[in-house]
Amino acid sequence: MAVGEKKSVAEGMTRTELDKAESKDFALGGKPMRPRDAATLILLDRSGSDVKVLLGRRHHKHAFMPGRFVFPGGRTDPHDSRVATVTTLPPEEEMRIAGHHARASRARARAIALSAIRETYEEAGLLIGERGAFASTRPGWQGFVEHGVSPSLERLRFVARAITPPGRVRRFDTRFIAAWRDDVAVALPDGGPTNELEELCWLPVEEAKTLEIPAITRTVLEELQARLATDPELRPGAPAPFYRMLRNRFVRDTI
Repeated sequence: MAVGEKKSVAEGMTRTELDKAESKDFALGGKPMRPRDAATLILLDRSGSDVKVLLGRRHHKHAFMPGRFVFPGGRTDPHDSRVATVTTLPPEEEMRIAGHHARASRARARAIALSAIRETYEEAGLLIGERGAFASTRPGWQGFVEHGVSPSLERLRFVARAITPPGRVRRFDTRFIAAWRDDVAVALPDGGPTNELEELCWLPVEEAKTLEIPAITRTVLEELQARLATDPELRPGAPAPFYRMLRNRFVRDTI
């Protein structure tokens, strides 16, 4: 595994400074676009003395974060909101995941959270939920049907939000959602069906920060480290950072 540049993004950066920090993470250019909802799952293993996190490397041909180690995740599918679950999101987490604006809704929060679970199955072969009969006609959920796993939302935790700055060929409004490894009901030995991530690895958070990871990923890992130090159970409703460009400055709000 290669060692990255150890760069993070920081509050107060200008657009130029941010472009330089993220120059190897994104293809620049493209027309102005509104960011699309996306979901990323930070899967944590607390079985040892150090909390470990799951990361996988994206193929070098991707325009978005090529060759970088990332958490499983992807663009939100609104239809995921209709997938049945055995438990629901904690109320304290629900609206923070949806976002406090006109398009915020319980269905939107469910879609974002369930997209994170689905993407973790597709990219890493890990099915989060509870053993039991599960039915769905949605193509992305047939692995849960085949393996008898009903997705569960109760222990998901919102830990950060970040909007891709303008000037990239892809823009996402990403929610970083944490879950625990012991919530994985089935782990497929050959990984997920999409093969989008390679070199899947579990690493202590401090070591994960030395990989070739996007600058925003390193920032989120630093935020997560600080939270785990005082809130190891990741209690529902705890304050979380929100990163975005505002008036040519990269700002950090707390939500």
